Amino acid sequence: MGLRNRFTTGENERAQQTVFGVRKETVEGIAWSLPYLAVFSVFLIWPALKGFYMSLHNWDPFVPSESEFIGLENYIELFNDPVFWDAMKGTIYFVALSVPLLVLLGLGLALGVNKNVKGKTVLRAIYFSPYILTVAVVTLIWSEVYSEGYGLINYYLGFVMSDPPGWLTSTNLAMPALAFMTVWWLVGFNFVIFLAARQGVPERLYEAARLDGASTWRAFKDVTLPQMRNSILFVVIIQFILQFQVFAQPFVLTSGGPRGSTDTLVYYLYRSAFSQHQYGYGAAIGYVLVMILVVIALINFKVIGTND
Repeated sequence: MGLRNRFTTGENERAQQTVFGVRKETVEGIAWSLPYLAVFSVFLIWPALKGFYMSLHNWDPFVPSESEFIGLENYIELFNDPVFWDAMKGTIYFVALSVPLLVLLGLGLALGVNKNVKGKTVLRAIYFSPYILTVAVVTLIWSEVYSEGYGLINYYLGFVMSDPPGWLTSTNLAMPALAFMTVWWLVGFNFVIFLAARQGVPERLYEAARLDGASTWRAFKDVTLPQMRNSILFVVIIQFILQFQVFAQPFVLTSGGPRGSTDTLVYYLYRSAFSQHQYGYGAAIGYVLVMILVVIALINFKVIGTND
């Protein structure tokens, strides 16, 4: 009997072994999963259930037993709250500005660096380096760059403009400024994902395309995009989820201003719970946000499509 046959026979015998009537493979799988399930339950499932319970109460964090059950009143109040809808519009505006740039710029950088260009190793390090910075460092850097009086951008604009704009004090420019800063900070993550996916595409597919006389655009459309489809889907969903939860940028740089132009859902949740001490109301905002993210993920799966 060959080595391959002995290996296959051994696997079949092992698969037929049982423990108390349950297949041994199943028992082993459950055993390996239990530690993760325990951590997952303690740090995700339980807080999620507790948050929903809080959203149905006028919650008192100091004496939880005296919290008043109010049913869906927090949710009803939420949908009649104009500040909530302004924060929703602000969040959608931020996502619309940042996510397309994060995906397209990351993809473009990955495809460009994948070619045989001089210094591509240095370029990879440069593109990825902002991603390793913390949000506190990033906001500190960009608060200086956007500074109205002595910022880097207005310094150069001063050569061509007599009155450069206030990037973080203008209701029209503040949110685009936050989105641009976020793209600079996070595009390195997408760049690495796309670069790894592109390098996983078999070169024989491109050779076959060249033999068929395919142009660069045709090879990109018929080979690169289909082969990288799952990576693109992953990045799109991750970026939608991350950018819908934007918080630190408006919290540190603008405090939601000027005049609420950079207010977002998570920042409003923070204000409701920790500034106005409406913990149940804040929990309701969090649950609405979760529902939105679930719907967005399902739409992305439907639009981009995947069999995996």
